[in-house]
Amino acid sequence: MEFLYKNIWIVPVCPFVASMSVGLGLFFFSKATKSLRRICAIVSIISLSIAMFISFSILWQQIRGNPTYQLLWSWIFNKDISLQIGFLIDPLTSIMLVSVTSVGILVMIYSDSYMSHDQGYVRFFAYLSLFTASMLGLVLSPNLVQIYIFWELVGMCSYLLIGFWFSRPSAANACQKAFITNRVGDFGLLLGILGIYWITGSFDIHNLSERFIELIDSNRVNSFLANMCALLLFLGPVAKSAQFPLHVWLPDAMEGPTPISALIHAATMVAAGIFFVARMFHLFEVLPFTMNIISWVGGITALLGATIALAQKDLKRGLAYSTMSQLGYMMLALGIGSYRAALFHLITHAYSKALLFLGSGSVIHSMEPIVGYSPDKSQNMIFMGGLRKYMPITGTTFLLGTLSLCGIPPLACFWSKDEILVDSWISSAFLGWIAWITAGLTGFYMFRMYFVTFEGDFRGNSDKYTDKTIFYKSIWGNLQTLYKRDKVFSNNSYASFSDQTGDSSEIPEDFFSSPKIERRNKYLNSEKLLNVLSYYEGSNNPNKISEDAFVSIKREVKNDNILYPKESDNLMLFSLICLAIPTVFIGFIGVSFSHEGIDSDLLSDFLAPLIGSSYKDNSENLVDFLVKSIPSVSIALGGIFISSSIYGPISSREMREEIDLQKGFGGYLFNYLSNWSYYRGYIDNLYNVIFIEGTRILSKSICFFDQWIIDGIVNGIGILSFFGGEGMRYGGAGRISSYLFGLIVGNILMLIILIIKNDILQSYEYFTSF
Repeated sequence: MEFLYKNIWIVPVCPFVASMSVGLGLFFFSKATKSLRRICAIVSIISLSIAMFISFSILWQQIRGNPTYQLLWSWIFNKDISLQIGFLIDPLTSIMLVSVTSVGILVMIYSDSYMSHDQGYVRFFAYLSLFTASMLGLVLSPNLVQIYIFWELVGMCSYLLIGFWFSRPSAANACQKAFITNRVGDFGLLLGILGIYWITGSFDIHNLSERFIELIDSNRVNSFLANMCALLLFLGPVAKSAQFPLHVWLPDAMEGPTPISALIHAATMVAAGIFFVARMFHLFEVLPFTMNIISWVGGITALLGATIALAQKDLKRGLAYSTMSQLGYMMLALGIGSYRAALFHLITHAYSKALLFLGSGSVIHSMEPIVGYSPDKSQNMIFMGGLRKYMPITGTTFLLGTLSLCGIPPLACFWSKDEILVDSWISSAFLGWIAWITAGLTGFYMFRMYFVTFEGDFRGNSDKYTDKTIFYKSIWGNLQTLYKRDKVFSNNSYASFSDQTGDSSEIPEDFFSSPKIERRNKYLNSEKLLNVLSYYEGSNNPNKISEDAFVSIKREVKNDNILYPKESDNLMLFSLICLAIPTVFIGFIGVSFSHEGIDSDLLSDFLAPLIGSSYKDNSENLVDFLVKSIPSVSIALGGIFISSSIYGPISSREMREEIDLQKGFGGYLFNYLSNWSYYRGYIDNLYNVIFIEGTRILSKSICFFDQWIIDGIVNGIGILSFFGGEGMRYGGAGRISSYLFGLIVGNILMLIILIIKNDILQSYEYFTSF
């Protein structure tokens, strides 16, 4: 055991070395490294496998009852400050190590197939290994400075991976949005770390927590200052775990590859915020005001994420808002002091959500050859439907993840979510209602996604939804979309083509003006049209578009060779099946079983050294727990029933064909809720008005003041000096007539001034005489 603990540094170093070796090889020997792409992936997978083996060994040692262990080295040491670096091993660390490495290794295996046709395959694995290494370093950190270093590395890796397809404008904007939003939280975290150090004089987590509690108990620290520093610390997890109001980056992060979405939402970036609050729990616990803020932020986030997810048409964005809602549950549990329930839900949610995201990636992977390589098409649930018939393994595993996330027994998330709901009712009736309503909304929107995607008839080849599109966007940029119906090109686009090429003979004018579709169809298969397509895609796009980025024109026009989705390959299915196993069974680690007359569970016994005074007796027997879960399961089943009645699998019902899947509801109230969901609660619009437009107005005002006031004074003085000098130069030309003219004018002006002055004095004396 001692040998294992002393060599715990191998866990983050293994993926870090793999990332550096692949990255340096790609930088210095690009062509050779790209030719060894499969070897680079194998190196990354093997390195993380070693870290996972050590992580499971550490977990087993902690389960057997080994104490907390710290391994420290001096880093900075002088009379003013002493800082050490090292590793901290306790039950929380071991849980996070296993979660990150197990999910990470399955994501890597999945990515080998998912990214196999991507030109950035090697770069992707370099980023992926660095991402996991950063998160592993974060969970092993024993002090706030080391946590902050790895915290920033996690943020940097998320920036690189969200913007992996950086030539796509939406991806570039998404990674910048994530970066800037997290900078707000990270700045607050930095201020909080400095404030806590000022109060306690230590960066070490255990020492500063004990010192902080001692100062609070003895009233030797100002309550306002203590709460302010704690809230600044909490601001970091608010941004990193996408809590309201800094949640706006999370749905846009779906622009990255789907395996990254799974890793960010399950085991790394968003989990970092929950981990940090859990790590600093004893510090927050002694501040009731801060705990109250944490619980309400979590409750609002849970409800907001659920309401926004109600009418999302993008499959990955729907899952993103689901993640936001579930993270709100975890933060709510931490705020009310339910430490065990929060960590329990973090574990169960990690595997369930990783399964759902990888399942969505399998769906997207199968839809792209049919509807095109644009996220607006391949991720749009409008074009899906009936996929379970074509993708049975993906559909079954996605259903298991959906049932688990909805809290349906006996799947994993049922045990953890229900515990949060019970503790919420005990803590506050308002929080209990929020958590309970959110559970019903979760059942509705999750099964809406499942029904629309996997049940009914396949809509990808339907003219009703495709509008007979013959050309779609590429994954590398925005390209022109052509339709077989009324509007193929606008006259403006035709004029633009003629102006740029100098040749209007390629496409006849009646192609744009004729109302008869038949007259246009003769041009659809012509080589001239393909020349127009290449013009609209190629001139401003430096990336070469491969042939598989487009839908077959022949298939769409003649309606033959119609394609249907097919099941993903074995590597992707292997990851799905492996994640389905903990999704079903891992919840039983928190189930109470009677042993020698004592009701206890593995998770409570395991976390007992960390819980301490915040421990809540959850060792009730299984029957009592199931009885208490009836309200939560009932509301979840109610949401599922409503979803089934609207989006259910009865494919022959005409009403289903008439449902507007982008809105999802009918009636005024439901349209309002649909618009609320579709426009993301109008929060992005509000931020755009306040921050973006406000910053622009302020910048323009400052620019105007600088240009016309500051520069105007300086320029005005210069202009006056110039004209004064020029006037003196022309006045001193040596001509007597000019001198006489100036003398006469000057005398006249002096006489006028004297006359005016005397009149003013006489008037003043006249009025003062009264």
